[in-house]
Amino acid sequence: MDPARTLPPHLAEAARAHASGERTPTEPRLASTVVLLRSGDGKAGGLAAYLLHRHLGMEFAADMYVFPGGGVDPRDAGLDPELWAGPPVAEWAARLGCREEQATELICAAVRETFEESGVLLAGTASTVVDDTTGDEWEADRAALESRSLSLTELLTRRGLVLRTDLLAALSCWVTPTFESRRYRTWFFVAELPTGQATRDVSTESDRVAWLTIRACLTAVMAGEILMLPPTSASLAELFSARTTAEALAIADATPWEVIEPTFDLESETLVIPDRFVELGRKVLAQLGGGGDA
Repeated sequence: MDPARTLPPHLAEAARAHASGERTPTEPRLASTVVLLRSGDGKAGGLAAYLLHRHLGMEFAADMYVFPGGGVDPRDAGLDPELWAGPPVAEWAARLGCREEQATELICAAVRETFEESGVLLAGTASTVVDDTTGDEWEADRAALESRSLSLTELLTRRGLVLRTDLLAALSCWVTPTFESRRYRTWFFVAELPTGQATRDVSTESDRVAWLTIRACLTAVMAGEILMLPPTSASLAELFSARTTAEALAIADATPWEVIEPTFDLESETLVIPDRFVELGRKVLAQLGGGGDA
C-alpha cells in the first residue's frame, strides 16, 4: 500500500460520487497542523511523532491518526507585534505563500491548536521557552482557548509571554480534495517538543493519543493496521531520513514550498500527487523493508 496515494474505502467511494456529479465542492477553510517530534533511536525513521486518533463519529478524518491542528481564529490576525518572537511576519508570509495577515493567523493557529490538543505551548520569552504547562491554572487556560472564551493574544498578554515562532518550521500546504464534504487548506509545520514540557491526553476530538516512531507509523499504514490521511503519511515520509529533531526542522526549512491539491484517478482509484512524493514513497518502502517498531 502506498500511504501517500491510497484512499480508505469510504473516501474512495466519496471520490467516485464526486466524479459522477453527485457532490458539489465546498470552499476550503484555512487551518494549521503541527508535526510535534521528540528524539528517537538516532536512526532513519526513529523520531517519535505525537498523534491523535480521531473519534469514529467525527465528520472529518474519523478513525484517522492525525497531528494536532485545526482552523484559524480570525481574532489572532491582529496579534500585537510585541507578542511575536522569531522571523518577522513578512518573512513567514513569503515562506507560506500568503498575505502577512494570513501568515499571522496560521502561525497563531499552529501554536494555539498544539496547546489545545496536546498541552504543549510554543511560547516563552525572546530567549526562553515555557518549561512546564501542567497544573490546574494551565489546564483552565487550555480549556478556555479550546472553547474560544480566551484568545491566544489574551493568554500571552496575561502570562507575559511571546509567541516563539522560531520553534516552528514550515513544511508544505495541502488542500483537501474536492470530493471531501469538509475541506481545508492546511499548512503543515514541524516543531520539537520543548525541554521540560510533556504532552497530555486532552483533546475532545480524539479517543486516544500516542507517541509513535515515524518508522512504526508508516509500517502500520502500509500494512493497513492504522489509517492516515495522505498528507499525514506523506509528511512523515518527508521527515523519515531525519535522525534528530534538528535534522527534521532543517529538512522542513529546505523543502521547496508547495501547495498540493490531490485529485482522484478513477481508473487506478488512487490520488494523483506530485511525482516527488511517489518517488519518496518508494524510497521509504525500500528502507522499511517490511519492519517497524512503536
